[in-house]
Amino acid sequence: MKSVTSGIKKLKVLLLGLLLLSFSSMAFATDLTMFYPVAVGGPLTKLVDKLVQDFEAENPDISVKAIYSGNYSDTMTKAMTSLKGGNPPHISVILSTEIFTLIDNDAILAFDDLVTTTEEKQWLDSFYPALMENSRTSGKTWSIPFQRSTIVMYYNKDAFRKAGLDPDTPPATWEELVETGKKLVTKDASGKVTQWGLEIPSTGYPYWMFGALCRQNGEVLMNDAGTESYFNHQGVVQALDFWKDLGRKHKIMPEGTIEWGTLRTDFLEQKTAIMWHSTGNLTAVKKNARFDFGVAMLPAKKERGTPTGGGNFYIFKQTTPEERAAALKFIKWITQPLRTAQWSIGTGYLGTRPDAYETNELKTYVKGFPAAAVARDQLKYATAELSVHENGRVYKILNDAIQAALTEAKTPEKALKDAQKQAERILKRYR
Repeated sequence: MKSVTSGIKKLKVLLLGLLLLSFSSMAFATDLTMFYPVAVGGPLTKLVDKLVQDFEAENPDISVKAIYSGNYSDTMTKAMTSLKGGNPPHISVILSTEIFTLIDNDAILAFDDLVTTTEEKQWLDSFYPALMENSRTSGKTWSIPFQRSTIVMYYNKDAFRKAGLDPDTPPATWEELVETGKKLVTKDASGKVTQWGLEIPSTGYPYWMFGALCRQNGEVLMNDAGTESYFNHQGVVQALDFWKDLGRKHKIMPEGTIEWGTLRTDFLEQKTAIMWHSTGNLTAVKKNARFDFGVAMLPAKKERGTPTGGGNFYIFKQTTPEERAAALKFIKWITQPLRTAQWSIGTGYLGTRPDAYETNELKTYVKGFPAAAVARDQLKYATAELSVHENGRVYKILNDAIQAALTEAKTPEKALKDAQKQAERILKRYR
């Protein structure tokens, strides 16, 4: 009987020890909160959840709670509201262009101050240089590229064939774009347009599309320090003139504004034969198109060009040393070549580092679906996305100017001249 009692006592001690060990492990676990934007091309939450689960399985001492926070603007607003309330997220994916606003609010940490090993310092230099233009300022790296894109040209090859056009030769210049677009417009018996030749979205992120047109005309919209804007430069005005003329003069796309949120549907429903949109739509278009489609670089005026776009990882300053270390570990893990390849294949977004395209997974995918390499190849012509101090205010100023010109409320020259004056009043204090 004594042996039974003794055995029970030993079992209780063992169970108590295991329970205490479990509580101890839980007590020392690091819990991270991550704000993540979901209102972008394609269903991303399942893939993000899967990546988080895989990370937690490999790192049981770290928990990552992904909070899906709306579109990029919503995410930035929620992050800033949480910051002012004293409870910001530990990590967030926010537009790469918010770098100056986040620095000005003392919200984020520079990665240079977190990395310690040679390997980690090399990691900071492992991403495509074009994607790092919006990640670095004042000699430091403030964010890490992840959900990144360029603007690409999607086109309906079947529509090209019907119009007597070569489906393997998309327009490569502005002149070819107009000529091709005219041939792609179709009308019904009453003269109503049933298919446009081209649609470029002018709501949501019009400044982004405009950055592409400006680059193609040899212009950029701001300086590297984010303290000057160039909205009234002659080439910038010419770019907005051309955009307006696509609808008003050449009649290859609808006059006025075109909705960002419904453009992909227009393309999939064959209401437009060509659309300019984020490469982040690539996987969704691949899955849903019921016609043969192609993807091409954007056309050139003086040169080819597109701004980069999309979101980067930021680590917020109001974190403990343990949370910072855990956040860095998670970001390093999710941006390694294999995970980057997995992300690119699953979403259509860019593989943010060259060695991701050397993985067997992405090599095989690109070989079977060459369109997946277009955005990567276009990086050689890419420039930084518009990013300045007080970004939100300046974006609104430029977006309003673009829409005023497209709806003919103002001439392009007048709209951009007024926008430059307003932006100048905001930015001069930062010089």
